[in-house]
Amino acid sequence: MDAHKSLTIGLFGFGVVGEGLYKVLQQTPSLKATIKKVCIKNPEKKRNAPDALFTTNKDELLNDPEINVIVEVINESEPAFEIVSTALKNGKDVVSASKKMIAEHLPELLGLQKLTERSFLYESAACASIPVIRNLEEYYDNDLLHSIKAIVNGSTNFILTKMFEDKLDFQQALLLAQQLGFAESDPTLDVEGFDAANKWNFLLTHAYGIVVPPDALVFNGIQSIHQSDALVATEKHYDIKLVAQAKKLENGKVAAFVLPQFVKHDDHLAFVKNEYNGVVIESGFADKQFFYGKGAGSFPTASAVLSDLSALRYQYKYEYKKLYHHKPNELTNDFYIRVYVSFDDWKYIPKEKFEWIEEWHAETDRKYLVGVLHFNELAQNSWWRENKTSLILSPEAVIEDVEVRKLKKKSLELAGIV
Repeated sequence: MDAHKSLTIGLFGFGVVGEGLYKVLQQTPSLKATIKKVCIKNPEKKRNAPDALFTTNKDELLNDPEINVIVEVINESEPAFEIVSTALKNGKDVVSASKKMIAEHLPELLGLQKLTERSFLYESAACASIPVIRNLEEYYDNDLLHSIKAIVNGSTNFILTKMFEDKLDFQQALLLAQQLGFAESDPTLDVEGFDAANKWNFLLTHAYGIVVPPDALVFNGIQSIHQSDALVATEKHYDIKLVAQAKKLENGKVAAFVLPQFVKHDDHLAFVKNEYNGVVIESGFADKQFFYGKGAGSFPTASAVLSDLSALRYQYKYEYKKLYHHKPNELTNDFYIRVYVSFDDWKYIPKEKFEWIEEWHAETDRKYLVGVLHFNELAQNSWWRENKTSLILSPEAVIEDVEVRKLKKKSLELAGIV
């Protein structure tokens, strides 16, 4: 596709994002991109576009030789994968916003890109208006990327903001998010962390060359966060955020997970409120860089799709440099984390699994402790997400093996044992 060739688009889906893209393209004639056909599921629904634009037959788009780009913004993972894989095999470039589909089918999608030599771009699948994938692809060398931490789900961030700033309890905040359109009628994917984990799954590929199935990543959402946790956070001058993070350890392996975390007030992520997303990237020489923008909504997501369409005019492809041109990093669970755990009854907490406990408060109805666990404990067991238990990471949560050995030695010396 040469730089000046116009894009003829077949669009799958005309919901919030699809309609947003339709409107945005009408306002950007310089892009030379037109939507020829839109495939929809429900032909009866009234839409703000000419009836002749719509069809329910996917082959009208996938087999049309004039259509050189397929844009896929539907909600269902398996149909989305079928559309994307057929389009690539038919010699069409593809732009997608389906994070669940990409996370679940990443190895196949990587194979199809190699086989067909077509572009498959999906900036809009993570953080909407923030160009995080392009930056990880183009800007950060694998060896220099120390860590990346992010708020990648606007719905949960909105709920947590309301719990803190307006003192709503979780259910009230969720209801408000649903009323304002920031949370789905079935909010499970957002609230229990699945959406954030899906996005983190392929962001790890662009950051560190890591390709793992979604269930290989330890994650949780905000469904167990209690009003008393918010009070403790306020006392300690913290916020609570659902943070996706990855950190390169001294042994060269990568610690990565998506979990609620206490965030200090001067942390960049503390400034990310409501439906906004934020990404902090720390590298060898650039130190910390902070990206901030709307993580959901019609136009922010459409703007990311538009950016991918624009890049297609110049034959842009993801090179997956960290995967193909470097030695890919390896995910590890061999490290320690400092955690806050609140609970109703001691009997549900395996105290013997903690390396040590630094604080415990047992006098109130809702009890809590702060202690250090080996990360494998979270990977292999589920007590920390059952029986109304709430686990929240401390601000600097990851503790490497070397530090643990030093801390243990120091505590033994203090006790006069060594």
